[in-house]
Amino acid sequence: MRKLYILLALLVAMMTIGEVYAQRSKANKRRRARTHRVTKQHRAKKSQRKRTVVMKPVDPRLNDPDYDPNIMCEDTCGHVHGIDLSHYQGQVFWETVGENTKMAYVYLKATEGGDRIDERYERNIELAHRYGLKVGSYHFFRPKTPLHQQLRNFMTQCLPGEQDLIPMIDIETTGGLPDREFRDSLFRFLGMVERAYRQQPLLYTFRNFYNKHLLGEIDDYKLMIAMYTEEEPVLADGRDITMWQYTSKGRIVGISGYVDKSRFMGRHGLRDIRFRH
Repeated sequence: MRKLYILLALLVAMMTIGEVYAQRSKANKRRRARTHRVTKQHRAKKSQRKRTVVMKPVDPRLNDPDYDPNIMCEDTCGHVHGIDLSHYQGQVFWETVGENTKMAYVYLKATEGGDRIDERYERNIELAHRYGLKVGSYHFFRPKTPLHQQLRNFMTQCLPGEQDLIPMIDIETTGGLPDREFRDSLFRFLGMVERAYRQQPLLYTFRNFYNKHLLGEIDDYKLMIAMYTEEEPVLADGRDITMWQYTSKGRIVGISGYVDKSRFMGRHGLRDIRFRH
């Protein structure tokens, strides 16, 4: 009889333990389900917040069926356009560039200072002529370098018989000189170039540089002004601008990297910068 009581007691204990485990298991399932729902909702909210942060407004031009992001200025206007190049552009596929009828001319870097010669100049000028572009050459002016040395350097490369366009002088630095000394050096050099080529050179500079250092000092020269905005450049003294370099990040088939693009202003055209032989 005593054994029977013991067996009954064990049976009751086992049933009680089983019920406790069952209740605990249910509680754990409910807790896991609740945790899963909360985590899922949190992730959904987090994902929604992340999507909201990275969303960008749609460019309204993309809704225009006629919008083409590859269209450049020269495709939409009647101005005469051209480019300028140096060794920085690397290899140029001139046969492809020559097929682009929107580009009428090219200015090639020939020299800089007293002894630097652009390593691609000779090849570029030969091929640019071969594929039909009007060609001019430019020199990067260094105000503190001896002027006769600079002129000699330029003349060894910029040969009159190879030029369709007047020489261009690139003026971008004062060399640390006071304005009066800088201008004195520049004007003497421009006079030397004019006597050597029997015509005034075209001057290239940035609008801000002109306004700060050359304002009212070079009225007799034709200007190519660099200013990379959508608005046409206007100089502080209101003087006439022959050409405008409107971008340094242009693209053209046949050149892998960026290229400087320019165009004539107003009624100006190639006749204004034609080399007189």
